[in-house]
Amino acid sequence: MNTTTQDSVSTSPVILTPTAAREVKTIIEQQELDASKVCLRVGVKGGGCSGFSYILDLTETRKETDELFEQHGVRIICDPKSLLYLSGVTIDFKDEIMGRGFVFQNPNATSTCGCGSSFSA
Repeated sequence: MNTTTQDSVSTSPVILTPTAAREVKTIIEQQELDASKVCLRVGVKGGGCSGFSYILDLTETRKETDELFEQHGVRIICDPKSLLYLSGVTIDFKDEIMGRGFVFQNPNATSTCGCGSSFSA
């Protein structure tokens, strides 16, 4: 029997790599957040060099309209408007000489900027 509730976990349209999930868990630990309550909010907002900027935030606040997914032990929430732009996005974490941070691979983006944190659709 498959029932849907606000707390149900859907199949994720946003893909979090194991490397990114490990980094999120490390940040939760370092900031001494309650891992049982905190979620990774993924979203987009207007602005940035190319029209939209990505949002990543650790939060305990979940709106009634937010979609909830879980990958590699990390709960991910996303608002429905952002989901239109983020379906199929892969979030990875790179730790290289040239920089360290989360990287978005967005198949919906028609162009991205050099900073990698904004895109146009």
